[in-house]
Order: sequence, then structure tokens, then C-alpha cells
Amino acid sequence: MKKSESGGYVRADQIDLKSLDEQLQRHLSRAWTMEKKNKEKEDEGSEVVGRSSSNNTRQEWEIDPSKLIIKTVIARGTFGTVHRGVYDGLDVAVKLLDWGEEGHRSDAEIASLRAAFTQEVAVWHKLDHPNVTKFLGATMGTSDLQIQTETGHIGMPSNLCCVVVEYCPGGALKSYLIKNRRRKLAFKVVVQLALDLARGLSYLHIKKIVHRDVKTENMLLDKSRTLKIADFGVARIEASNPHDMTGETGTLGYMAPEVLNGSAYNRKCDVYSFGICLWEIYCCDMPYPDLSFSEVTSAVVRQNLRPEIPRCCPSSLANVMKRCWDANPDKRPEMDEVVIMLEAIDTSKGGGMIPVDQPQSCLCFRKYRGP
Repeated sequence: MKKSESGGYVRADQIDLKSLDEQLQRHLSRAWTMEKKNKEKEDEGSEVVGRSSSNNTRQEWEIDPSKLIIKTVIARGTFGTVHRGVYDGLDVAVKLLDWGEEGHRSDAEIASLRAAFTQEVAVWHKLDHPNVTKFLGATMGTSDLQIQTETGHIGMPSNLCCVVVEYCPGGALKSYLIKNRRRKLAFKVVVQLALDLARGLSYLHIKKIVHRDVKTENMLLDKSRTLKIADFGVARIEASNPHDMTGETGTLGYMAPEVLNGSAYNRKCDVYSFGICLWEIYCCDMPYPDLSFSEVTSAVVRQNLRPEIPRCCPSSLANVMKRCWDANPDKRPEMDEVVIMLEAIDTSKGGGMIPVDQPQSCLCFRKYRGP
């Protein structure tokens, strides 16, 4: 006999075990369902916390500031400076971008600059090619970030950010050409530099990246005089619709007619700029040095002005220049085709620009007479 809750007893043979089993099953089912819901809520909370935590973790391209030592300034630009440095034991160049004194820029301006910085990093950190400057990392300034210098530690304000890349001791190609302005370069050197640039641009275009500011200032030389493309500040992923890429982006003298004209453009604007760079590498001279921005824009777009190719320039190289700077983007070759054309040039018999101080000079350059 079993005592009931009321104090009486019930007979065991009168207990409905089946009913009790069903009640127990319903109870367990309700308990299991509630437990499952509670666990789901906990998991959702953990996921939110995880997402929040991941936002605070270092991005794959972010450097560890404690491993960075900044040294002397080696170049200055509109938005900052480039320094020699050491990162994790490696010789590096550190590009410090200064967005202006705190409080002197609007939130919109800061947001725009940060977006541009992020764009450069996003383009650069995935690239790996012998003719593209190796990106090592970057960081955005924060109020508690300290950077080590040779004389101690300095704070890195939130209006400053930095990009760390491999150091190229040969400096900018532009400076190298200026140094050789009178002596000129051996034809073999001209073609090798052109091939380095062409291969680097071909790689970028395969990756659907348009550099948009191809010029000799943005090309660096390493200790073995290998050319490396640098400065991806205005580079962007090529739009599937060329009409999505418009606006004047680049540097005077290197800008394609369609860019100067504000028309739609694509990767072929880089091909045009390469043609100008090729002329500059061969001649060790500047394109249109005596013309203003408006004069160059008008003459390039309306009068098909191009740099004058010296008479001593081999036709094989002159042909590459002309094809690359064709006014019609569709007629310009792809960069991989340019590589093939340059590889086919025979440099064994010379053909370089004749130095201006030699009596047998071909007198290729005369005072500019205007468009």
C-alpha cells in the first residue's frame, strides 16, 4: 500500500503507470524544450560577444607597433612623410599619413581619408610579385599607440596612420633618371626597366587592379636595380562597367586623354601612362616640361600631343610607345602583350639614347615649339 498525499492509501494495482509515463514524458519534453531555447539564447549572446571581440582583434594586415622603429625622413608628400625604419629586424620604409591636426578636419573628411587608407591597404596587402613593392603591414592611429624611435617612444595620434613596406635602397626611378639625364641609360638597362614595369602592371591587371597613377615617381629600385611598383593610394579594383570609373585621377603628363577629359576609363589608362614612362626611361627627360596643366590637357585631348620620340630610338621600342599611348583605349595593347613585345627586342647591338655631350649626338631634342 502507498500513502496518498491526502493521508490515505491507494492500492498499487490501481496506479495507472501508463498515464504516469505519459505525464513524465510531457514534463521532460517541456523541460528539454526550455533548456534548448535557453542554450540558443546563450549561444546567440556568445556569438555577439565573439563578433564584438573579433572587431577589436588585429586585422591580418595590421602590424605589431612594438616591433616597429622609425628612423629618418627620406621623402615628403602632400599628406605625410616616408621614413626609413626597422620592423621585426627587417629594413623597411614607413609611410606616415598625416590627416591634419586633431579637430581641424570634419568627421566626413576623416572618414573619407580613413576609407582611402583602408582602400590602399586592401589593394596592397594581397599582392605578391617581384615587381610590386612588398607590403608588410599597416596600422591606424589610436590614442594609446606608441611608436618606438631611436631616441625613445612617441605617441601616435588618431589622425596619423602608417604603412610599412620593404625598403628599396635605389630610391625612386624618377631620381635615377634625373641623375642620368646627361649620360642617358644603356639600351639594355632601358628595356630591363621597362620589362620590370610592364610585368608588374600585367600582374596588377590580372588581379583586376588599376593603378591609376603610373609614373616614374611611383616606381622604386631595389639594391639590384629591380623596378618595383609602389604607392597604391589611388589604385582600385577595376569596375566591371567602365562607366563606373570616371574622374581625373593621376598625374599631369601621364594621364590618358579619356581621364583628362573626364570620360569613363579602364585599365588601359595604365597602358597609356606606361607609354609615357617608357619614353621617359629612354630619354631620361620629362614630358611637356614647359606646359601648364590647361595647355597639356588641351593639347593631349584635342591635338593628340605626345612626347617627341628621338630619331635615334630603335623602331621596335618606338612602336611600343606609340601603341601604348594611342588616343583610342581599345587600340592600346594589354600589358601582357607589351611584355611580349619588349622581350622580343634585341639589345645586343645597343640603341640607347645618345648622351647630349657627345659630338655625334643625333640632336634629338630641340627647344619645345608648342603643340
